Amino acid sequence: MHVALLPNDKLIIFDRTDFGLSNISLPAGRCRDDLNEQAVKHDCSAHSIEFNPKTHSVRPLTVLTDTWCSSGVVSADGVLIQTGGFNDGDHSVRYFSPCDTCDWEEIKNGLILKRWYASNALLPDGRIIVVGGRARFDYEFIPKASVYDLPFLRQTKDSSENNLYPFLHLLPDGNLFVFANTKSIVLDFKTNKVVREFPEIPGNAARNYPSSGSSVLLPLLLNNSEDINGIKAEIMICGGAEPSSNSKAMKGEFLPADDTCGRLVVTEKSPEWEMERMPMSRVMGDMVLLPTGDILIINGAGKGTAGWCMGREPVLHPVLYSPENKMFKVMDPTTIPRLYHSTAHLLSDGRVMVGGSNPNIKYEFSGVLFPTELSLEAYSPPYLFRGGRPRIVMVEPGLELRHGQRITLGFKVERGGGDKEVKVTMVVPGFTTHSFTMNQRVLVLKVVAVNKISGESYAVDAFVPAAAVVAPPGYYLLHVVHGGVPSRGKWVKIK
Repeated sequence: MHVALLPNDKLIIFDRTDFGLSNISLPAGRCRDDLNEQAVKHDCSAHSIEFNPKTHSVRPLTVLTDTWCSSGVVSADGVLIQTGGFNDGDHSVRYFSPCDTCDWEEIKNGLILKRWYASNALLPDGRIIVVGGRARFDYEFIPKASVYDLPFLRQTKDSSENNLYPFLHLLPDGNLFVFANTKSIVLDFKTNKVVREFPEIPGNAARNYPSSGSSVLLPLLLNNSEDINGIKAEIMICGGAEPSSNSKAMKGEFLPADDTCGRLVVTEKSPEWEMERMPMSRVMGDMVLLPTGDILIINGAGKGTAGWCMGREPVLHPVLYSPENKMFKVMDPTTIPRLYHSTAHLLSDGRVMVGGSNPNIKYEFSGVLFPTELSLEAYSPPYLFRGGRPRIVMVEPGLELRHGQRITLGFKVERGGGDKEVKVTMVVPGFTTHSFTMNQRVLVLKVVAVNKISGESYAVDAFVPAAAVVAPPGYYLLHVVHGGVPSRGKWVKIK
């Protein structure tokens, strides 16, 4: 249901505590006793794990309160900060540090108000903003301070809600883009004012939970190492469902999902949505930003909405989208339906981890249309089969960078790779749940020199983004992209 990649290259994966017992035991006889729990009050099973993609090893972790439909972000220090949930977890703030023996720590009243189906974003000053949630038309911050009304969230709620898990994207002017249902604004969270309103996205589809489309901030092209004012910021939103689709699915009528994507250049003076059609309809799809700047659209259903047993006709084919060429390409299919409560998340080696799917109210492994799915898959994009893959050879993991710094990266190209276009990208993998990866970000750095050293060895000079509004302090995967093929990412930290 929820997943994040931490700077130690391990995935933190967690579900909810009120499904019942899991099949993974907590270590050393540890148990969780919670009189407020709605399922198992004495629970010795794990509902969260640390997963190592390299070794496939699993380490059980202990969550103390219910994380059902919660939100999160990786902080500037590389700590997963996770907020809200259900029942006794709706006010909780949880912390997980990337170390071999660390476990969840929790502040039960870390939030001022309960948050269920909220969204988070990391801000340039290191704070985290937590926006919305069920019956919440406001936002607050971590560290805890005050609550601020956001009437926009009330205005975008319809009879099926369709405004939950609002899409948040930090813009290069330091303000926050907020999208819910069909509408979008720019929020100046420093003055707590809405400073811009945009046209509604065209069409007859709601885009947020439970109609569950997905959204990304397209890669930011940093063509000037110092001037941040000219950076183009463009939002892309894909998929969703007709606004009444959820209520009709409850009655057994499953409407076709939406097949459109909308792009909006929010830095223009009078932007309009540019609409495109996907090769297929999709609801509950995940949009994953790849280190090349392309977008993988994966998972989901062709009919219905998010919710218990509300989806039909699993979409098994991923789609690869090029923002530059505005072209979709249908990829080879999986054989495993990934519906409600499935995830997709970028790994440092350029693959995408795909896992989960449980559209049932409990763990159900037989006798239902779509059983609870326990497997993980690794999806390998086409660039991993093209040859000529670069390998960074001069960066130590955890290298600390500063804004505006000129850096030199040494890299080698696989034999036969030849001399091709070189890009340098920095990627925030984010935190994924319910078809939205919070805080996901790709920066395409300004490259000022590429030199061939000898044979298959090269050096590329590039500039780190100049300001925290473009690249908030924190951990990034640094990639060299050679001829459209990315290197394995190296973790670096912007102070």
